[in-house]
Amino acid sequence: MDNKNKLKIESEVLKKLLNHLQNRTDVQNIDLMNLSGFCRNCLSRWYTEAAQENGFKLNKDDAKEIVYGMPHSVWKEKYQTEASEKQKSDFKNKVSEAH
Repeated sequence: MDNKNKLKIESEVLKKLLNHLQNRTDVQNIDLMNLSGFCRNCLSRWYTEAAQENGFKLNKDDAKEIVYGMPHSVWKEKYQTEASEKQKSDFKNKVSEAH
């Protein structure tokens, strides 16, 4: 597979991942972090970094809107729940394992 086709396929995969995460509002970022080590915020940071590496200006809020499918503040208000003590503990343990 040549690079052009690989890039096209990777682009489609990212679109599907973002669409999936936008539709799975029941899945909290802390759940994603605890299971996979990344979340929607990580994706938006990577999006911003990739844009900047390619000469485009993209701020953090605009990248989050791309990833969340809406302004981050709206998503948080509509869908974010308070993390349980177990979620917080799991996250703390994962972070300490990584260091």
